[in-house]
Amino acid sequence: MTTDLGPSAVTATAVRKVYGDHVVLDGIDLDIPAGSVFALLGPNGAGKTTVVQILSTLIRADAGDMRVAGHDVVRDPDAVRATIGVTGQFSAVDSFLTGEENLLLMADLNRLPRRERRPSAAELLARFDLVDAARKPAATYSGGMRRRLDLAMTLVGRPRVIFLDEPTTGLDPRSRRTMWEIIRRLVNDEGVTVFLTTQYLEEADRLADRIAVLHRGKVVAEGPPEELKRQVGGGHVTLRFADPRGYDHAARTLDVMSRNDETRTLQIPSQGDLRSLRALLDRLDHASLTVDELQVHTPDLDDVFFALTGNPVTEQEPAR
Repeated sequence: MTTDLGPSAVTATAVRKVYGDHVVLDGIDLDIPAGSVFALLGPNGAGKTTVVQILSTLIRADAGDMRVAGHDVVRDPDAVRATIGVTGQFSAVDSFLTGEENLLLMADLNRLPRRERRPSAAELLARFDLVDAARKPAATYSGGMRRRLDLAMTLVGRPRVIFLDEPTTGLDPRSRRTMWEIIRRLVNDEGVTVFLTTQYLEEADRLADRIAVLHRGKVVAEGPPEELKRQVGGGHVTLRFADPRGYDHAARTLDVMSRNDETRTLQIPSQGDLRSLRALLDRLDHASLTVDELQVHTPDLDDVFFALTGNPVTEQEPAR
């Protein structure tokens, strides 16, 4: 199958998963182009990890057709496993082994030819900036170093599709940005396809070529980040006035979305572009209104997420 962006690396049609009387996935469809980053968003417990586990052959769906890298997930799981890498929410690093030993262990498990194992480990240690720590036990690594080693271990088998299930949870902002750079380079330089689940909306906005929002077992929206933002709308300009009379005049004169009399702030609908902002400034100038502070808010993924899922209520995925 192909999409507008090229051949599909992952497809899923009418995928369903039920635990007892709880429907986790209610017939979801996905089509992910090769060589792209796809982000799956949703409230805690919405079923994101379940999707990853099904597509990576860890558990079976109750219904649906799924293909990864051209292989049927149900009929040919071994072929799927040979083409994918999985980095879960919790590190798979063995703390008692050194970074180099962890990579050599993965090389053995992936049955790399013996002559390739050490060169492969050395190349990955260099790529992930772990050379100085290569001979140290992983137990001494920082959280960011462990996650880099975890991803490096995933790459030992040279996967074409990588599933990253909340890969930066618990990392500090600097380590998180380092991981973003690594993930984007994998896609841009090597053509790898990344299937990402994340709780960080900024992470999805920075990395993803396409985003799907999962809510109550269904995909409620899917598309490029900018397209989803345009669909949701909600752009506005916030004006704060120091002068009470100016505030009251502006509240009567302008098209107001909402007002806060305590802070003397008004929210005015706006597309956030230069033309609409200039028109608002002209109206303020024409009315001789002095604004103490002006802030422009354009729709972001927070707006998309809350518009589609409502309040961030945790939905519990049942135990496997």
